[in-house]
Amino acid sequence: MHVAIIGRGRLGRSLAQLLAEAHQVELLGRDEGTSAPIVLLTVPDAEIAQAGATLRPGTVVLHCSGTTPFEVLRPHRPAGSFHPLMTFPGPNVGIPALQGVPAAISGDPEALDIARDLALFLGMEPLEVPGDRRLYHAAAVMAGNFATVLLAEASRALTAAGVDPERAPALLAPLALQSIKNAGEYGPAATLTGPVARGDDTTLHGHRDALVSAGLSDLLPLYELLIQRARGLVDEKPVVDG
Repeated sequence: MHVAIIGRGRLGRSLAQLLAEAHQVELLGRDEGTSAPIVLLTVPDAEIAQAGATLRPGTVVLHCSGTTPFEVLRPHRPAGSFHPLMTFPGPNVGIPALQGVPAAISGDPEALDIARDLALFLGMEPLEVPGDRRLYHAAAVMAGNFATVLLAEASRALTAAGVDPERAPALLAPLALQSIKNAGEYGPAATLTGPVARGDDTTLHGHRDALVSAGLSDLLPLYELLIQRARGLVDEKPVVDG
């Protein structure tokens, strides 16, 4: 398979490295031409339509946006989209494990087939999203990007307790990762632990007082919102088999 990837960002460079293990791959800038029969656009969303318009007719074009409908590539055909549901920090940081990771695909029949083949080659699970792609991408941002933000905010509290700020994220990460793993396997409501799950309001009040005393009052709105959402999970009264 001969594939051109237009866009040298973190995703483009990562996909180029992964696909080059078994395919002929070109990694190109936005103004470079290609005769490859398959093109992946890893450019910013606002540049997808313009990048697609420069490609020769008949090329199978897939954009890699999570939120943009593939129809933005019209009148080009065949067109589609391929969006890995995974974070890509760039090859200089590391290539994520993709086995079993979903890849949202859509498009014209020929483009959809290529997107499915690419997903399977990478060990990913092809996922067709029938509803609003903006909701799909919002879910991805909340689970991926906001999980990182939440770890950063938790690290502030740990640092205020006297822990080295450079070590704080790494110290909290195993707890966060295991919690997410449990929730993914058994469901969030079934696996929620901690003071909200056990109805320990005294501990929660202590947290609030400590955040204020440490000069972290700006964390209180986030903390209160998460407590509210956690109580909603508790109200579901989950039952865990075994």
